[in-house]
Order: sequence, then structure tokens, then C-alpha cells
Amino acid sequence: MIKVAMTSVFVDDVTKAHAFYTDVLGFETRTNLDLGGGTLFITVGAPDGGQPDLQLLLEPGDSPIAEPYRRALYEAGIPAIVFSVDDIAAQYERLRGLGVRFTHEPQQQGPVLAAVLDDTVGNYVQLTQPLRRPGG
Repeated sequence: MIKVAMTSVFVDDVTKAHAFYTDVLGFETRTNLDLGGGTLFITVGAPDGGQPDLQLLLEPGDSPIAEPYRRALYEAGIPAIVFSVDDIAAQYERLRGLGVRFTHEPQQQGPVLAAVLDDTVGNYVQLTQPLRRPGG
């Protein structure tokens, strides 16, 4: 079986992204390496053993390929990444209380409730909560 081990999100400031993704969103640091020359290799993941094999790499987004891609997604209002939550209303209120800017509050989108926030480092992030199916 093939499983996702790591994925990345391009950010305009790795240190600022690390603070946002850990201090605000609540991820834990999995890797924090200084590769020299101002280059950091930082990964975060779900806390408390949730998805222990899956890491999110906070990737510098200033390369000639990454920057236009990241900027185009942001300008189009398209989330760069999607996270699942158990209680979107509670997360929405918690994050708003921390000053996080949302582009839209939780609303139904097909089989999920979804909200989109600005991660302060050049991306929109979508939070989703699966809707309960009748009888499920």
C-alpha cells in the first residue's frame, strides 16, 4: 500500500509559518533543522499521535516555480491545503478569537462543512468537517 508520508505548502516566511502552524493552528513540530545559509527544514504534524506518519513541510515559496503558483492560488482564492477538523464551529470561534482572518465562515459544501482562513504566509487554508450521513 502506498501512503502519504509528507506533503508541502509553499510559504513566504518559514519561521513565521512555523509559529502560525504550531502556536495558532495547533500542530506540533516534527522536524526543525537549520541547513545553513538561512535555509530551514521544518515539518509539522497533528498533535497527540494523530496521523503520526504524516508531516507537512513548510517549504520556502520564493523559487521561480513556487512563487507564481502560490500567488496565483492566493489571488484566485483557492486554498493551498485542506485540513480536517472534528468540530468546525469550535475551531472557527477559537481561531477567530486568536485573530485569524477567514475569507468565509463555515458553510456546507457538498458532503462537508468548510471554512477558509488566511495563514498569514501567503496561502488560504480550508478547514473541513464531514457531515454526518443519515443513519451513519
